[in-house]
Order: sequence, then structure tokens, then C-alpha cells
Amino acid sequence: MLFVSYLYNLSERQTEVYVNENLPAKYFVGLAVDQKAPDHSSMTKFRERLLKNGKLTIFEDLLAEIVQIALGSGVKFGSIQIMDSVHSVASVNTGKDEGRKRRGKGPRDPDAKWGTKHTRKVKTDEGKTLTQRQCFYGYPGLTGRAGKAHVSMNAENNLITSVMVTSGEAYDGHLLPGLLERDLAQGVPLDTVAADRGYDDGANHYLIQSKGLHSAIQLKNIRTKKKDSNKQIWFELKATPEYQQGCRERYKIERKFGEAKQGHALGRCRHLGQARFAIQALLTAIVLNLKRMVKLLTGVNFKGRARLAA
Repeated sequence: MLFVSYLYNLSERQTEVYVNENLPAKYFVGLAVDQKAPDHSSMTKFRERLLKNGKLTIFEDLLAEIVQIALGSGVKFGSIQIMDSVHSVASVNTGKDEGRKRRGKGPRDPDAKWGTKHTRKVKTDEGKTLTQRQCFYGYPGLTGRAGKAHVSMNAENNLITSVMVTSGEAYDGHLLPGLLERDLAQGVPLDTVAADRGYDDGANHYLIQSKGLHSAIQLKNIRTKKKDSNKQIWFELKATPEYQQGCRERYKIERKFGEAKQGHALGRCRHLGQARFAIQALLTAIVLNLKRMVKLLTGVNFKGRARLAA
């Protein structure tokens, strides 16, 4: 039932009603025609029991199992893995939360942190150059309070192979080693790692090279514009066909994030706490993968609830 709620972007109350009224959904969750769906609160208790027992790895194992099913089913994996993070707004009203703090109460969601999504240089009418920062509040997958899901996706088939979740202030570059290790452990046949400038760290380039792989991490301008003799290596990297192809493929992960936010509500955290957001990010990745596998293995696009109802 948790899977159904993420597949069709339903609340837990809506999922209870949907399963009661939809015969294919009843069949999927293992109910007879005359059986009622569990109360919506049962899903909450189920999720909390898993968290209490430290079973977040169950959801990670489910994602890994789906990747293995794809590998075993003949789904073609390309040589390029794209890594990026997606931000999700935390389920917190920051204005009210400040009022709570002034009254001596703790924050509604103690796991959420302020983070910077990106910075850019802008010129004022007076000709001055200022730095603008877009901030979020959550658990960086993944604008106010938010969460962040760090994702690795295969560029050939658009399947998500690894997910790691952090709070909003986390530096993206520190998560690349963990994503890479998970991909290699699963036997994903990668050759090139592509990522944006947020992952441009000397340690990441070295790690990728030490694994016998090619780096397509987009370089910051300072790499090639600095006034010393150590920039030739970066010119050589940018000239490699693997780097250029990786940069061309990187847009695909942004498209996947758009699908996750628009179709499955990853744009906002459903629950409070980083661990609960991790479940949301992992279940969303599982749903996206299974929808994609339907297309890859049958040639038929998955039809959502709204389209079926129409």
C-alpha cells in the first residue's frame, strides 16, 4: 500500500479509499474482493516500526534488487553514470517555526537544515557585481526547509541505481564516493562518471581515475583560468571524448527529477525527519524505476491514475 501511494501520488487516507474502490489495486495488495483495506494509520505504524527497528536498509535493498532484476532481464546499461542531488521542501512553515523558537520550543523538524541550492553573480543598475544565493530548508534526491536526495542514474536507460539522503547543508561532492561504491558493488557496468560543478573536487577526480574510470565532472572555470602551470591537466580532461559525452548526457537526470517532483510529489517532504524523507526518496526512486522498466521491457508507457480515470 505504501508503494501504491507513491505510484499514484496519494496520501495515506486516499490510498485506503483507492484500494477499497479499485479491484486491480485490491488484487495487487493481496486482498479479496470482499475484504477492506487496512486503516490508513496502519501504514504510518508500519513505517514507524521499520524506522524504530533500524530497517531503513529494507528500502535500500528493494532498490538494489530492482537494479539486479533490470540487469538480469536484459535491460541495456550504458557506460555513463550521472550523479546529482534533488531538493525537497521540508514540511515546515519557517515563519511559524521561528515563532516556536521565540516561545522557547524546539523546531518542528529538528533534522531540517538551511542549505544553498546555487549561487550566481548578478550586476546591479549601478554596475556593481553581487552574489545571489538561492537557499532551501530541508534534507538534501533533493526553497525553504528541505531535504536532499543524492542520486546516481544510468544515462542509457534512465534507471536510478543508488540514492543517499542528507540534510540541506551537505556538500554534494562528499556524496559521490558513496554513490560510486554502491554502483560498483551492484555490478553496474559504468565507464564514465558525469556530474555538475558541485562535485568538482580534486579528491573525486582522483577516486574516479583510481577505479580505472573516466571523469566527466563539469569543471569550474577556475580550473582553466588560474595563473599557474597546473591547469594543463584540466585542458586535457576537457578534450577527452568521455568528458564531452558525459557533459552532453547530464541533462537527463534533471528530467528525471522533474518527473519525480511533478508526478510523485518529491518536491515536498511528506513527513518530518530525515529518516522518513529517506523512505520517501527511496520509494520514489523504486516507483520511477519500475515505471521505466515497463517501458523498456514491453514498449508500453505506464498510464497514471488520472489518465486511466479519463
